[in-house]
Amino acid sequence: MEEILSQKSILIVSEYFYPEEFKINEIALAWKEKGYKIGVVTSVPTYPIGEVFQPYKNHFYQHEIYEGIDIYRVRSVTGYKKSIFKKILKYFSFMFFATFVTLKIGKKYDYIFGFDIGALTCMIPAVVLNKFYKKRVVLWILDIWPDSVYAYGFKKTKFLESVLNTFVRFVYRNTSSFAISGERFRDKVIPYLDAKKEIVYAPNWADELDETYEPFSFSQDEKIHFTFAGNIGKVQNLDNVIKAFGKIDATLCKQAQLNIIGDGSYLETLKLLVEQAKISNVVFWGRKPRNEMQRYFQASDFLIVSLIDKPIFSLTVPAKVQTYIAAKKPIIAILEGDAAKIIDENKLGFSVKPNDLNAIKNVFVKSIKLSKDEKEVFIQNSHRLSETIFSKEKIIDKLLAITIGDS
Repeated sequence: MEEILSQKSILIVSEYFYPEEFKINEIALAWKEKGYKIGVVTSVPTYPIGEVFQPYKNHFYQHEIYEGIDIYRVRSVTGYKKSIFKKILKYFSFMFFATFVTLKIGKKYDYIFGFDIGALTCMIPAVVLNKFYKKRVVLWILDIWPDSVYAYGFKKTKFLESVLNTFVRFVYRNTSSFAISGERFRDKVIPYLDAKKEIVYAPNWADELDETYEPFSFSQDEKIHFTFAGNIGKVQNLDNVIKAFGKIDATLCKQAQLNIIGDGSYLETLKLLVEQAKISNVVFWGRKPRNEMQRYFQASDFLIVSLIDKPIFSLTVPAKVQTYIAAKKPIIAILEGDAAKIIDENKLGFSVKPNDLNAIKNVFVKSIKLSKDEKEVFIQNSHRLSETIFSKEKIIDKLLAITIGDS
């Protein structure tokens, strides 16, 4: 059996890979441990800082080996944090250069796996291998096109809709099977297919949290700590979170602190909002290493997940939801849709509509006053869920099964 497995190989296509911090790293390592030869076509690492990581050089093509995995890197566009043009150019650049690489090396791989976490253009290097070499190609869809394009501010015109629909149809029809991170993604994929194809539910799992770290100290005074951790962009809806926190009665506000951990294109705007509105007890801690995040989770009383009110985000369950569940802390979900449903149905915390400032404020107030026993119910429910539906091992095995056609 081991000998057979050692002869099988999987090529992963992902714009992001180690040392960038994404779950595809864990997938690649897990599959290698199971005996598969793994290759990864990716870009020179730049996320989330927008600049090339040291000591990498931004060459048009380079090959390296990481933990026995062959990594084929292509040049990355930098400076995209503050330029929408460069961000779009980044996606098309990867599509163009990575396609050349996959056409060159892809024929020697048995299976192709696409980590579809961003622009769907980045999956072209995967699907061309189905088109030209009839390879089995599986996409793990974590972001839905064309909905996400409109959600990020592009106006839905007839021309753009026609172009995007044609593009999505081409990608999906040249994909063998799909894994989806949200149950309702299924209804978004099926209309673009020309034949019935396998679609399996494979949600994100929780980040592994190192519990050996001592808890961080957010403040010298004893307070109820609310923490948001992750990318800080406009879609995270943190302006509404901060405004609602600022509406809390002054006496209660002294008992609480809103901690924002992370970096992103919207960070400076939020800092200016706090300064101009003179909102107290909001602290920005900057970006922290992923392997140290348990320190900050342990020091928190409630963990916040938030997204703006757009139809696409009602279908999305942000990866941080599973991480928060693994951290075993009550969750405040300031969003609608599947993520809020998970929080409510499993009694993991509170959910609230993202545009209702008074309702968000009331959730903060309710949380500050919550008893220890009530918090413990949320904690125990999180523990149960992280061992079942969101088990890392079970999800990675499911992704492998559909990739090799054995699901």
